[in-house]
Amino acid sequence: MVAHLGLGSNVGDRLAHLRAAVHLLESSDDIRVVSCSSVYETDPVGEVLDQRDFYNAVVVIETELGPHGLLDVCKRIERELGREPGGPRHAPRQIDVDLLIAGDLALADERLVLPHPELANRRFVLAPLAELDPSLVLPDGRTVAMALAAVQGQRVERVERLGKS
Repeated sequence: MVAHLGLGSNVGDRLAHLRAAVHLLESSDDIRVVSCSSVYETDPVGEVLDQRDFYNAVVVIETELGPHGLLDVCKRIERELGREPGGPRHAPRQIDVDLLIAGDLALADERLVLPHPELANRRFVLAPLAELDPSLVLPDGRTVAMALAAVQGQRVERVERLGKS
């Protein structure tokens, strides 16, 4: 299965946290990193707006893991990089590893909703997705490029490359 993961960090060395997450993904026996977007600096989104700007990126992977197994890997990487489970939603964090899309799978249970429910509303996800695959079709039938063009008012500035292009 091809999956798209969103990475975010706004605590400490943001770029180092993103690169460490990619390294841990690459080190996993069950995951092959296919490509990485550029890193984008973005405004915080959500309830806690008085915090440092985020660095965000998207990573495309291939895996034989199912969605819950992949979610477990994402949560393990967050813990390894210093993120404590729980805490306020949208609060500052060293790393966030979100499962955005898992092939054409649609899923909603107590642990996971796929595709990510806010995917089409967040420029900080859509801009790096569009860099990697602007013709990727979202569940609503729009391409990533179309969804990106429709989302206004969210600052997203390219910083630099993350890794594999």
